[in-house]
Amino acid sequence: MLNIRPATRADAGLIRSMIEALADYEKLRDHCFATDDAVVEALFGSHPAAECVIAEWSGETAGFALFFHNFSTFVCKRGLYLEDLFVKPEFRKHGIGRAVLKYLARLAVTRGCARFEWSVLDWNEPAIQFYKALGARPMSEWTVFRVDGSALTDLASD
Repeated sequence: MLNIRPATRADAGLIRSMIEALADYEKLRDHCFATDDAVVEALFGSHPAAECVIAEWSGETAGFALFFHNFSTFVCKRGLYLEDLFVKPEFRKHGIGRAVLKYLARLAVTRGCARFEWSVLDWNEPAIQFYKALGARPMSEWTVFRVDGSALTDLASD
């Protein structure tokens, strides 16, 4: 019933549509600028920035996960960072999210990663409880910072 597979270039439009659905769910659609071409370049271009897996339920696309490697200087090993996990509403409660996370955890172990990490919006209580039930723990001692847009340009300037 469930199949999890690496995404291919042919999946770019599908991935983009799920990125948009995730942006809608997270109430961040006005921050979403993904295009099919941008997905192709980011995931399948000459220097891929990330990887993606597609979850299929009985042959239908049910969700996706987009991830990349990060690095821990303290343990001197890379980690696996889950940027996005999305399961379409009509496919939820079938264990798909759990299966995708297990797939990625196995991938992290196989690749010699020391960690498997991700972030979640603070209002997304169902996801927070789901992750805790899997044994994940919140890293409340850390605060995430971001510089983007004009602040990034300003920081980069002389």
